[in-house]
Order: sequence, then C-alpha cells, then structure tokens
Amino acid sequence: MWQFSAFTVLATLALVLMVGVSGGILYLTAAEWRDRRRQEEESRERIPIKRRK
Repeated sequence: MWQFSAFTVLATLALVLMVGVSGGILYLTAAEWRDRRRQEEESRERIPIKRRK
C-alpha cells in the first residue's frame, strides 16, 4: 500500500497549483496580445487612406 507523508502531498499540490497558475497567466497574456493585435488591425482599416490627386 502507498504511504504518503504530509510533506509529499503538500509539495505535489504546490507544484500542481504553480503549473496551473503559470498556465493561466500564459493564456491570458497570449489572449491579450492577440486581442491587441486584432484591435490595431481594425483601427488601421478604419483610417481612410489619403490618395494623391
């Protein structure tokens, strides 16, 4: 039978939480970058291009 000490359980839990939080931060950073890029592209499309006469 497996025997886990409290330290092993807490260390594993801390590692899982650290990976989960880091993954969430990476996801939010990537989503913000993607949204900012999309907004910049849309704002460039709205600005009328001045043509030479």
